[in-house]
Amino acid sequence: MAGTAGTPGTPRVLRAMNDRAALDLLLEHGPLSRTRIGKLTGLSKPTASQLLARLEAAGLVLATGTSEGHPGPSAQLYVVNPAAAHAAGLDVTPDRIRAAVADITGRTVGEYELPTPGRRPSQPVVRQVTDALDGAVKAAGLARDDVHRLVIGTPGAFDPNTGRLRYASHLPGWHSPSLLDELAAALPMPVEYENDVNLVAIAEQRLGAARGHRDFVLLWNQEGLGAALVLGGRLHRGWTGGAGEVGFLPVPGTPLVRQVTKANSGGYQELAGSQALPRLARELGVEDVPAGPYAEAAADLVARAADHATGPHRRFLTTYATRLATGLASLVSVLDPELVVLSGALLTAGGEVLRGLVQAELEELAASRPHLVVGDVREHPVLRGALESALAATRDEVFDTSR
Repeated sequence: MAGTAGTPGTPRVLRAMNDRAALDLLLEHGPLSRTRIGKLTGLSKPTASQLLARLEAAGLVLATGTSEGHPGPSAQLYVVNPAAAHAAGLDVTPDRIRAAVADITGRTVGEYELPTPGRRPSQPVVRQVTDALDGAVKAAGLARDDVHRLVIGTPGAFDPNTGRLRYASHLPGWHSPSLLDELAAALPMPVEYENDVNLVAIAEQRLGAARGHRDFVLLWNQEGLGAALVLGGRLHRGWTGGAGEVGFLPVPGTPLVRQVTKANSGGYQELAGSQALPRLARELGVEDVPAGPYAEAAADLVARAADHATGPHRRFLTTYATRLATGLASLVSVLDPELVVLSGALLTAGGEVLRGLVQAELEELAASRPHLVVGDVREHPVLRGALESALAATRDEVFDTSR
């Protein structure tokens, strides 16, 4: 029926579209005057004034100071109201849960880290999740009910057909078939679950090296080796959520790994994963190979090797680049992406030196030639992606003024 809310072309819907455009501009450009908003949206001054009054009354924008340093009278500036809503993200690993809360502008206002060592969790997973979230909420000076949405990033993926976590046998306590129902009952806000590497891709797509790219592959190498596939601007998760679990990919250079889900490893992981690099370094004559956790030792090796132009360190880095390119060649041959983003400590530690070596090898091994870049989001990229994902959905709801 013409004139009802939600009907395309009605005044209410058009107003809501203008409202959202203005809010997005305020998020992107910071404080803006009524005149500037009018120019950027194409709205007249009276219409822009009505829009800002409407958004201010709804608690979505705030008047904040005036413009200075321009000829003529100063103009009132407006910003998105940070307190309009809050979103939260969790980054879950076997050793810890890192949590953060952000206001609607994307500014992180509270963080917390909960250690979770050991093969058997000392607390039920639901308690771990709520304790980690509450720690970040408390640090933000908020209550749990103030969080509009939560996104939880884990290794592996929750199978959309069964609700069970797959491809992450190393994450203790997270494999109960009733876990998602238990978490839903314990948490007052909508909760979404996403693969950790997919969240890194979201962070790079919105904040980092993949901005403006609709087709790209993100290769992640840290504790585990995985990939995220973005096609047409959207994450490709696959039928069971396992798209991008490339650590299981059979590749030349290693024996076939069978029963990969039980082994929690595969050919590509055995070839280029963190556990393979200290051994490779010793075989190539690198001295003083660091001890300690595989990921930390391997990242240290890669960083040191990138500083050497010759000798065992350079042979190590070149061999590692060839191993990385071996798996990447299979991916780009099927997907033909425009861009490959290299992320995770074992890839970012090598910087441009490693990137150049992998690019050269990939051009020899694959018919298509995507551009390789090193990821820009270095600080807690999984958590940053979780926050960006939660914020996107929160903004879609809170910024919708058509209701």
